[in-house]
Amino acid sequence: MQLIEIDTKVKFLRGFADKTRIQILEALMDEEKTVSQIVEAINGNQSNISQHLACLKGCGIIVGRQEGRYCYYRIRNQQVRELLNMFNVVLADVQNDVACCDSHID
Repeated sequence: MQLIEIDTKVKFLRGFADKTRIQILEALMDEEKTVSQIVEAINGNQSNISQHLACLKGCGIIVGRQEGRYCYYRIRNQQVRELLNMFNVVLADVQNDVACCDSHID
């Protein structure tokens, strides 16, 4: 197994560290969507969503494909989808501790 640098791991994990980005990922769990469909699904604004999509794409978490004048976004692969599902599994066990956590180190 290839060793991944700590800084790379941190950058990747920061891709998940935003409420809007998590909402986008949840909207993409079952199927690919256009920006407009994502905006509608999470009740956001297009400019903000586009910035978050660029972040997720830059971190390798999602991919986009152009079809005519629309760009469709989807979760990159099954491993990322499984990681998102694993977040839910782990959080089901520790959610009370996480909800009470006041110590966030940047």
